[in-house]
Parts: sequence; structure tokens; C-alpha cells
Amino acid sequence: MAVLPYQKPGFYDTALAAGQHRAIVGGRWEETGEAQMRALEDIGLAPHHHLLDIGAGSLRLGCKAVEYLAPGHYWATDASRAILLAGHAAELSDPARLDPAQLIEDADFAFPGVPETITHAIAFAVFPHLPMAYLRRALANLRAFPALECFLFTVFLAPDAATAARPFRQNDGVVTHDIRAPYHMLAEEVATMAAATGWHLTRDDRVLPRGQVLFLARPAPREAR
Repeated sequence: MAVLPYQKPGFYDTALAAGQHRAIVGGRWEETGEAQMRALEDIGLAPHHHLLDIGAGSLRLGCKAVEYLAPGHYWATDASRAILLAGHAAELSDPARLDPAQLIEDADFAFPGVPETITHAIAFAVFPHLPMAYLRRALANLRAFPALECFLFTVFLAPDAATAARPFRQNDGVVTHDIRAPYHMLAEEVATMAAATGWHLTRDDRVLPRGQVLFLARPAPREAR
């Protein structure tokens, strides 16, 4: 399997030294951050809630969510803590509203140190870069958060199994693949993983940057699993 650019040694150090903390997360900074924040508000995120931003990068969403949420109510994870800290230094209008201790390095979706108070979670443009087992792991591990009301995440989809076996051009022009990044999945695969890990899944019909598809997962009652 090909190594992704950000998995290569020194990738983050080189990019951050060049001041590219925004470019690392794929560009379309304002458009994508606004789409994330709008999706969260549409499902009822309020300032008193506690948000976990998974794969938060340089705080493209965080710079908006930290201002919106009560102080201390935003937590973020990413494979690189250095990029989280770069966002903290460069993108927050009031850095004092976010303790850097709430920016956690986590490449394995284990969510170490994230408190049980989390009520909402989002992983935007994260799983298109990873094999689908990572989505299953995130879904399984998030079930450990007792106050979690919902989890928003995006993926690329292919329309059927035959199409999924070859490169597929998304509506926004991105070409996705089944065995290398950017990855696509079948809607049925996403639904199966959600059900197996204890979630009720709803597909959102909004149009997102690059043709990604947004899903909303809500915890299923334990007895219904």
C-alpha cells in the first residue's frame, strides 16, 4: 500500500516550517470550515455542548467552534500534535479560550485523555484518507463516551460494487479509489459498520466540498444492538 504524503518522515516539520499549516489540510479553508460549523449547528450544537473535533488539523473548524462554544468545551485530536499547535498559535482570535492540553495527538482513534463529557463529535475529510477499518475503529471507540449524542463524519461513496472496484470521479472532480487514497466506500458498507458498532445512521443530503457525503450517527440503545 502506498505511503500517504503526511505519513512520510518529516512531512509535518517541513510543511509547518514553510508556514503551510492551512495547505496541509487540503485548502478551501473558509468554505470547508463554514460547512462543518453549519452542519453542527443544524443538528443542534449549542454553546453549552462539548465537542470533539477528530482529525482537526490546524483548527479549520476549531477557530470557529472555540469562539462559539463555552471556554473549555472544545477538544481536538489529530495524528500530529504539531499541526494542532500551529493552528492554536495562528488561527484562534483568543487563544486563551482553548487550553493546549485539549489538543491531543492520536493517530489510532483511541481518544486518549478526552473527557466523558463530550456530547458531539465530528470527523470531516478524515476517513477519505484512510482504509475503512479506521472508520470502524472510530465508531467502536466513540461508543465509550456516555454523553455522546451524535457523531458527524464524511466519506466518499461509489454508487455500486462494480464501480467501486475502479477509480471513480466524484461530482466535484476528485477521483477516488478502493485500495488507495482518496478512498471511496459503498453506502451499504458504511451502514453495516455503523450497525455493527451500535449506531443509528442517517445520510445528509447537503452538497459538501469535493463531493464528500455527510453521515449522522446517533447511539443506538444498548438493548437494540
